[in-house]
Amino acid sequence: MSKSMASRLTVFLLVSLLLTPLFLSAQNPKTIKLNEPNKKRGLPVMEALAVRASASQWSTQDLSAQDLSDLLWAANGINRPDNGKKTAPSAMNAQDVDIYVFLKDGAYLYEAKTHSLIEVVSGDQRPLFFQPRPPRPAGAGQPGEKPPVPGQPGQQPPTPPAGAPRPQQQMTMAPVVLLLVSDISRFRGGSDEMKKEWAALDTGIVYQNISIFCAGTGLGTRPRSGMDREKLKELLKLKDTQLPLLNHPVSYKKQ
Repeated sequence: MSKSMASRLTVFLLVSLLLTPLFLSAQNPKTIKLNEPNKKRGLPVMEALAVRASASQWSTQDLSAQDLSDLLWAANGINRPDNGKKTAPSAMNAQDVDIYVFLKDGAYLYEAKTHSLIEVVSGDQRPLFFQPRPPRPAGAGQPGEKPPVPGQPGQQPPTPPAGAPRPQQQMTMAPVVLLLVSDISRFRGGSDEMKKEWAALDTGIVYQNISIFCAGTGLGTRPRSGMDREKLKELLKLKDTQLPLLNHPVSYKKQ
């Protein structure tokens, strides 16, 4: 073998060794096996309903592994292993709703059959759900709010001059964001319009599970439709039949 060919072979082997881990990583995405769900915890249902409320502030403290496990099982986990049916019913048992879990280190797909998380993309993608609110025009108040009367007691200081923008409101990101995506291709019949209606209903049922679980265990959440859908569809490689419908920040209640 000539020196030139030997050098090429050496380079080829080195490149192969460097690329092999990347190839294996792509073929075998990171999987996190979740804890066994604790089905004995939380408030009684009526008490949970009595304290249910939509959170408006988020703690940045990470959820514990057990809390995350229980949250996902309550949302749409399998509660009848003999037939694979879930905590949330769905039209024709299509099980069309998938839960994508956004954490600091990446976005994951919740796999109910194995009660585990499968990494879809690495890195913190939560900012896609927490865009700063655009500044309101100078002098603009809330809808329906009467303009202030200058000099009247109790009024706020005068608004900035016309054309002076207000600073953007910074948003604190919750440690977990759940994205509910309905795949309408799983419905075995019906028109596209009917499938989208079923998708919305099924997504709402999963949300109720999330909401009641959080109320019963001292967590905070709220349903939100605002998100960068196009970027999320590209990021998660969603098909045209996969519809991102709701997202739910989840955190411990901010003290």
